[in-house]
This record gives sequence, structure tokens and C-alpha cells, in this order.
Amino acid sequence: MTGVKLGSAPDSWGVWFPDDAKQPPWTRFLDEIAEAGYHWTELGPYGYLPTDPAVLERELASRGLELTAGFVKFDLEDPQAWPRAEAELDELAALLRAVGGEYLVVIDELYTEEATGATRFGPTLDDATWAQLVETTARVNDAADRRGLKPVFHPHSQTHVEHEDQIERLLEDVDGIELCLDFGHHAYSGGEPVSFFARHRDRIPYLHLKSVDAEMRDRVAQEGLSFAEAVADGVFVEPSLGAVDFEALRGLIVANGYDGYAIVEQDMYPVDFDRPLPIAKRTHDYLTGLGLG
Repeated sequence: MTGVKLGSAPDSWGVWFPDDAKQPPWTRFLDEIAEAGYHWTELGPYGYLPTDPAVLERELASRGLELTAGFVKFDLEDPQAWPRAEAELDELAALLRAVGGEYLVVIDELYTEEATGATRFGPTLDDATWAQLVETTARVNDAADRRGLKPVFHPHSQTHVEHEDQIERLLEDVDGIELCLDFGHHAYSGGEPVSFFARHRDRIPYLHLKSVDAEMRDRVAQEGLSFAEAVADGVFVEPSLGAVDFEALRGLIVANGYDGYAIVEQDMYPVDFDRPLPIAKRTHDYLTGLGLG
């Protein structure tokens, strides 16, 4: 067995928003993540799980669960965004520290078709706007450090840091930045996540494990579908069925002595409430069968 600590996250249960009738209630999510065999989870969208530290700690402990991380997501390219987001980070950091969360996952805001066509933001940033993204990312990292959290940048599909060349550029431009490497998003955006992990192991302390249907990914690219449309069509699949080579990843993890969190995800929204649990159980059994966790 490796030192990987397997957990799962709310988006594996179709949770994208703090409150949405298309999402299962938070009590069901926590019940099912424990039933599936996981011991750690992320906070998800702030406000989905209880924000009272005493309540959240009690609910987690009653199911044998612990919290690993929360996330912030906003337009890192917008010079006016950080002053607004810093107050949100304060509230989030206080909750995470109170219940033992260690990591802050940082995500650039997803760009939309309207934004790419009508504003200064687009899929590829010019040098000046990229410099703003770099500056804001460094500020978020420093703020997380001051608040006792470990910041990790999550390259995310349909953002301005999703392709391998963009991630490499960010690693070069932001001193000391570390990554939350999402294997499914990396593959969805045309990269090869296992070899990327091998190249940058010393900058990747936190993992999101998911996979992608390669044929559907290619169709999504050809048809120009949005990330949300691709998710709804089922582009993300169980690790045992997708394009990511988890056996090779297991070998690298053993060889490199990786000892950290690996959060199992399968982006699904919207989703039938009865669908995630069987998938989560199969995924847990598949990954632990490989020796991960």
C-alpha cells in the first residue's frame, strides 16, 4: 500500500453550487462518502456543508470523516477581484482551520462564451493580463500562508490555466507555487497527466483523481461544446474506464514516495441522486485494489 490518503469531494455527487435543487442534500453526501469507504473530503462550494465549525466538526466526526481543503475561485486576471475575494478567504480560512483543513485550492474563474467574445478576457491572455493573473495568484498564496493554509493551484478546464504550456508558464512565473493536479481535467484539456506528474512531482503535493472518455473528449473539442455541456454528456468517467493510466500513476507514486491526499472525483452535474454512490464504491475498490490508499 502507498501513503496516499483517499478522499472524495462534493462534485462527485453532482454538487456545483452552495444551494441547488438539482443537488443531493449535504447530509446524504456525507452519509454516502462514508459508506463508499472514504475517510477524507473537501468542503466544496462554501455554504453547501455547514459553515458553523462546531456543527461541521460534529457531522464529520459522526461519520468518521476529516476535512482536507476548501477552495476559492474568482477572476485572477481582474485587478479588482482580489480585494473582494480576500474577505471571502478570511471566512473560509477560519472555518478550515477550526475543523483541521490543511489546503486552500485556488482556481481561476471559468471563462464563458460571452466573456471571450465581449471582454478583455479570453482563452489566451495577453502578456499584461497574464501578469495580473500571476500577481493575484502570488497574493492569494501569501494570504493563505498567513492564515495557516497550504495553497495549491488547480489548473481547471475552461479557465486561463488549463493546457500544459499554460501550467508550465505558471510554475515558472509564480515563485514556489504548488499544484493540485487534476488528472481528469489535465487529460480533458489535451495533456498527459501521468507524465506531467512525473516531471513536476516536487511541485504537486495534492491530487484530484478522475478520468475522461477520450473519444467523447475529442468530440467535445470538434463540436466546440462548453465544459458544462461536456460534463452533462458524461465526458468524465470512472478511473477504470477512462484514458488516464492509473497503473502507471501507482508506479510513479510508489517510486517517488508520495505521501499525501488524493481526492477522487467524477464531475457529474446534473445527476440522478442514486447514481454517484455505486460509482464511488467501484472507484474506491478499483483504486485500493491498485494499492492507492
